[in-house]
Amino acid sequence: MLRIDGLVKRYDGRNVVDGISFSVNKGECFALLGPNGAGKTTTMRLALGLLIPDGGGIRLCQEPIPARSREARQRVGVVPQFDNLDPDFTVEENLLIWGRYFGLTRVNIGELLEFAGLSGRERSRVGDLSGGMKRRLTLARALVNDPDIIFLDEPTTGLDPQARHLIWERLRRLIRQGKTLVLTTHFMDEAERLASRLAVIDNGKLIAQGTPRELIDTLIEHDVIEVYGDGAVEWAEARSASMARLEISGETAFFYGRGMDGLLSELEQSTLRYVLRPANLEDVFLRLTGRELRD
Repeated sequence: MLRIDGLVKRYDGRNVVDGISFSVNKGECFALLGPNGAGKTTTMRLALGLLIPDGGGIRLCQEPIPARSREARQRVGVVPQFDNLDPDFTVEENLLIWGRYFGLTRVNIGELLEFAGLSGRERSRVGDLSGGMKRRLTLARALVNDPDIIFLDEPTTGLDPQARHLIWERLRRLIRQGKTLVLTTHFMDEAERLASRLAVIDNGKLIAQGTPRELIDTLIEHDVIEVYGDGAVEWAEARSASMARLEISGETAFFYGRGMDGLLSELEQSTLRYVLRPANLEDVFLRLTGRELRD
């Protein structure tokens, strides 16, 4: 459904997308992960033909991009990072007008609103909807043209847990229906739950690719002990010569290893607070891209 080969995009003499390659198969959810400024959104805009690449090749729905972007986008749905619904129109009117862009004279409003959990809201103004409702309406709008592939740029940012879980359930439903999803997100648990495969981008380069489980199993230690609170960092640094790998972030110490029974015995006899857990995709992400804040 999407193939990107050696893609390059330059701004001010700097490669913000630097020779990345990946493909997305029909019926899968593919996640594109990376820190702020890594090149994720630029890559998505290039894939949709909204930007002109400086190198490499793109095929979307088997159409060459940007040469046949308009034809390809007839089969594409997009959920942008920020809601761009028309506040002057009702829920129903937003969907009807979006359908006109695809030449549709009829839109199945009831089915779309049921999917988005917005049944009965046809006459509501966009300004009267909560943030979660607006996000779900943006998702429903992306489905107006019954697309084969849907691009979702941070679809659950700013939502409460209930709204996030509802959107996750709806996205899983789309995958079961055979739709293809391309997802960017800063929530690693979201990528781990939804994506069948993913790629990690940093500084415009693709630095890792595979299934979430493959990356966790191959790129990070099996177990993690988090020690936090007053005195945690000093306690951890005094034990940095242990078999476990140590990372410090603020007043939290992260020990990465397997077993770590000796550390656990010491912690049980101390007053420090700690958590023992299996490694996850967030641990992989932080090891690959670092813990420094990106703006």
